[in-house]
Amino acid sequence: MTVTDLTTYWDRYAGQLPEPSREDALKEALRWCQYDDHGPGAELLGEPESALELGCGRGDAVAALAATGVEATGVDLSGEHVRAAHTWWGDVSGARFVQGDVVEYLRGTEQRWDAMYSVWGAVWFTDPETLLPLAQEHLAPGGRLVFAHAPAVTGAYGVQGMYANGFRGPQVWVHRWAYEPAQWEALLLRAGFDHARVWVEPAPEEGHVGTLIGVAHC
Repeated sequence: MTVTDLTTYWDRYAGQLPEPSREDALKEALRWCQYDDHGPGAELLGEPESALELGCGRGDAVAALAATGVEATGVDLSGEHVRAAHTWWGDVSGARFVQGDVVEYLRGTEQRWDAMYSVWGAVWFTDPETLLPLAQEHLAPGGRLVFAHAPAVTGAYGVQGMYANGFRGPQVWVHRWAYEPAQWEALLLRAGFDHARVWVEPAPEEGHVGTLIGVAHC
């Protein structure tokens, strides 16, 4: 049987997440890079009063923002992720978690946020031609979109497919979108953002994989 249900895939992924202490989870929640204590942090978001995370996982970043007084919402396709978020952070005032596809969620609301962000989340796994205009439309004037994920492999751009369970067993695949920084900037400007900066943050050790980070303003 061919399995292409992304909800099922992300539910399985949720079951593999480590469980650090709440203190450690909050400390690392808004690290855009995959390396400990490396690269920029929450300052990339500015000082929003409201924020929306696209693909919130267990909700650590949402809880970290809510703990500082931000009205923070996280959307995730996985019911397991959202259940874990409620278990871990349901007691944090101002933190809200919603199960759903980020595109459908944005299409179904008139709300606007001061900041929108994706920490190795939905921006990587959603067609930017669809998602970015919706993100721009749902940001308040002066708002910003921030996202991070792995850089593109040189020469391999656009939609990328991968078998999520490896090459043995049932067919489970996901799609990701990969572009060079200049290509991301062009996509963001075409989506209606006034200004966009995308760069690759170098890894702490030379020759290791860096982090693609984008910041776009309305």
